[in-house]
Amino acid sequence: MSDIVEGPGQYDGIPDSEYHRDKGSLSSSGARKLLPPSCPAIFKWERDHPPESNDNFDLGHAAHTLVLGEGAEIVSLEFDSWSTKASKEKRDEARAEGKTPLLEKDFRKVHEMAAALRSHPLANILFHEGVAERSMYYEDPETGVMLRARPDWLPVHSRSRLIITDYKTAASANPAKFAKSAAEYGYHIQDPWYRDAAIALGLDDDPAFVFVVQEKSAPYTVSVIELDQDAVNLGRRLSRAAIDIYAKCHANDDWPGWGDDVHQVSLPSWAFYQSEEFLSHV
Repeated sequence: MSDIVEGPGQYDGIPDSEYHRDKGSLSSSGARKLLPPSCPAIFKWERDHPPESNDNFDLGHAAHTLVLGEGAEIVSLEFDSWSTKASKEKRDEARAEGKTPLLEKDFRKVHEMAAALRSHPLANILFHEGVAERSMYYEDPETGVMLRARPDWLPVHSRSRLIITDYKTAASANPAKFAKSAAEYGYHIQDPWYRDAAIALGLDDDPAFVFVVQEKSAPYTVSVIELDQDAVNLGRRLSRAAIDIYAKCHANDDWPGWGDDVHQVSLPSWAFYQSEEFLSHV
């Protein structure tokens, strides 16, 4: 059972820090940490030792706040970098107060990013008339595990189909490169996880899920991306596996790592090709 909510449902106003510290429910990001290339031991460690804010996190968090209209207060500090003692002290003070500190140049950047996103016709529509970061909780019918999801954006006006929107900042918004990012970061698990939460809570029988991806460097280009059905199906199967692993680990209070046996591995194919090419000319 969740540590912060009484039962299944939709909840507004839960602070980020509380939502992510909930040890009584499983999120999409937690599910991904239970699966390779991670493992349950790493999941438990990171759950019990939440990461502290860092400069990259602050920039992405500030961009989310401006785009979504929800989040910690953003403060601009008059420094060129975080290299001095004074700048670090002011930055840490702001974080301790629950604020998001940015250098002046980054403060300007996130405002330019938000303006560029609003100028994208489709992205602007997707983020129109909705609610940001609504927490959704429901019980997995097979294990009884409480699951949670926190979509960046849920529309509140009537549509023929619910469209859940997730905003991501990236080095590149090129759709051709997104497949690699989706596989690396488990976005194909996040997609059905959020859809299934909406279905379980009766919001829509067949919701859609799209990613709005924006580059972190000028001109801050935007792409809107939807994973194909094969990716969603694979993500749903992996979600099922993660929930089952979590239920077993939680019941036994046993969070295994990589096991106690010797693992025999081979080099990747490219290492053989590269070495053979070199050796053939020696």
